[in-house]
Amino acid sequence: MFNKICDRFSGLMMLWVVMACGAGYVWPSTLVWLKPNLEWLFMLTMAGIGIVTPPRDFNEIVKRPTWVALGMLAQFGIMPVCAFGVAKLLKLPSDLAVGLILAGAAPDAMAAGVVSYAAHADVAYSVALTGTSTLLAPLLTPAFTSLFGNTYIRIEFMPMMMSIVKMVIVPLALGMAIKRLVGNKWDGVVGVFPALSTLFIAGICGLVVALNKDYLVEVTRVVFVAVFLLNILGLVLGYGAGKLFGFDVKRCRTLAIGVGMQNAGLGAVLAIKHISPRAAVPNALFATWCIVTASVLAWFWARRKTDAVDD
Repeated sequence: MFNKICDRFSGLMMLWVVMACGAGYVWPSTLVWLKPNLEWLFMLTMAGIGIVTPPRDFNEIVKRPTWVALGMLAQFGIMPVCAFGVAKLLKLPSDLAVGLILAGAAPDAMAAGVVSYAAHADVAYSVALTGTSTLLAPLLTPAFTSLFGNTYIRIEFMPMMMSIVKMVIVPLALGMAIKRLVGNKWDGVVGVFPALSTLFIAGICGLVVALNKDYLVEVTRVVFVAVFLLNILGLVLGYGAGKLFGFDVKRCRTLAIGVGMQNAGLGAVLAIKHISPRAAVPNALFATWCIVTASVLAWFWARRKTDAVDD
């Protein structure tokens, strides 16, 4: 019963994000206290994900390395380039441009597996893509952010890489180690960890709004257009990449969702720490918007018959 309540809470992530953003705009003082503790909150989020992630979820990486490699080629070959192109097309200010590039260079969103399940896609492949992009994030996220972001402002590679290791890899590994130690003892309350992760991500998005309240009025429209374009390009080109690779329908859907959904919560934390609070705005908006579009797409796909054949 407890896990079901937590699952329902986690399933309403979009609602909590919208409410937190509203609170951040109307009552910014209720959220600004989170800023000094932001890294710890994200570390707790990743530790919670590690606790609910069984090691067997990484088996697909070993079983089908070619598919995973092609997925990474699509993920990091499409999104950072598209983010840079959209930033140039819309002539975004430097901080917003780098923030959008950071959103594009982030790994897959942890929610991609859930959306893939709802879309009748290949969930095992989705988990493999998310796991691999997360493991590669310490190298590839700062690398692509530096490559494209340095055309606007100077981006330091090593400090951002170390932040990702500290906030993502270490707590994720720690969470998985805890899961291994306790076994099934926590199964009755395991749903609390995704619920807390949902709460923390909502808080991060609300904090971004609180820190940028006066600035948002000026940039909301252009940032929304930028995020909309980046998200749509990711979904469409991700699906197209799957077709190019010869994937079946289910795997094309999975790749579209994986490419189009980014871990923008991580992007927001990195932006605040290494760039500026303003650079976190595209990430906060992307975190909300990609859930909307992916959910609608999953609803549409779930109602269409697929001729995909499971291997």
